[in-house]
Amino acid sequence: MAPQRQAPSQHVLAVESTEWLAPHLVRVVLSGASLAEFTCNGHTDAYVKLLFVDPALGLEPPYDLAALRTTLPAEQRPVTRTYTVRWADPAARRLAIDFVTHGETGIAAVWAAKARPGDQLVMAGPGGAYAPDPAVGWHVFAGDLSALPAIAASLRALPGHARGVAHIEITDPADILDLDHPAQVTVNWLINTDAGDTVFLARAMEDWPWPPATDSPGAVQVFAHGERESIKAVRKMLHARGIPREAISISGYWARGRSEDVFQAEKREPIGRID
Repeated sequence: MAPQRQAPSQHVLAVESTEWLAPHLVRVVLSGASLAEFTCNGHTDAYVKLLFVDPALGLEPPYDLAALRTTLPAEQRPVTRTYTVRWADPAARRLAIDFVTHGETGIAAVWAAKARPGDQLVMAGPGGAYAPDPAVGWHVFAGDLSALPAIAASLRALPGHARGVAHIEITDPADILDLDHPAQVTVNWLINTDAGDTVFLARAMEDWPWPPATDSPGAVQVFAHGERESIKAVRKMLHARGIPREAISISGYWARGRSEDVFQAEKREPIGRID
């Protein structure tokens, strides 16, 4: 018999504070005793699973998710949302998550926009897979607001001698932030007012000056995450440039016109794959 997969431990946290960083980005700082056991895994794209349960059920966390998924009707089952950790301080038992807001649509973003000190949030994790390699000669970051927390954490983790560029696609110039980054890394804010232009980010990346020999081992490292169709175009462009697949961290964080649950389900289908 195969060993049973262990569910990740849950952290029951309280909102310490909230801060609107930009019109479409709110930071929620959370604290809780269990964060003393939070493992900083070294990934700058470290993510956690946020768990939302219908308050009308009166359930107290931590939740037995397996039992709830088999005993509750579909409309009352726990909802999971994935978010990048902006920063974590296990010694102080605190961490921060930046949420992209979309008005009154969504679950996690709506919660974050209305969160007040003392509100409860349950999360599990962290996971993650990427960290910038300090030995790489040229770093390329690309994404939209959904990828900004990971990009910002990665820029801050780079050594002072690092070189490269971060391409960040936004729709509103008011969302531009002052990010910490090495002097030889350019932060290129890209204003895209055409939601239907899914090659906007790839085109901007292709037009940017690339150093020679980026197709040689160890010459470049790429982190590209964001809206699925946009990232597919980025992947096509990187393939055409001959960037080695092992030098690329790439995935869709969301898909335009899809709910989170539909988007996650489609990851197992051809439409959701970014190879």
